[in-house]
Amino acid sequence: MSIEVTERAANHIRSALQRSGAGIGLRLGVKTTGCSGFAYTVDYAEAVGDSDSVFEQHGVQVVVDRKSLPFLEGVQVDYVREGLNEHFTFSNPNVKDTCGCGESFSV
Repeated sequence: MSIEVTERAANHIRSALQRSGAGIGLRLGVKTTGCSGFAYTVDYAEAVGDSDSVFEQHGVQVVVDRKSLPFLEGVQVDYVREGLNEHFTFSNPNVKDTCGCGESFSV
């Protein structure tokens, strides 16, 4: 199983961790919500648990819990700037449909 982090996303994660002064990487997951079923969750990873998988790329770690891993298999995490907005984007080969607002997806 793999999770790909672009260099741009890795640079943002590294910078955010340095500013916060805490955390070991990015924690990525999914939660049940929205009209299509699932939404991504993004937070600082403070530690690696027994049920976590760790992916390292471009010098940063991405931590994913066991329940979320099947939904994130093969996902590419990028970080983009669109005008005044900045955010992570996810290119997920498992997604079958998204809701109209783009906040949730189904697999």
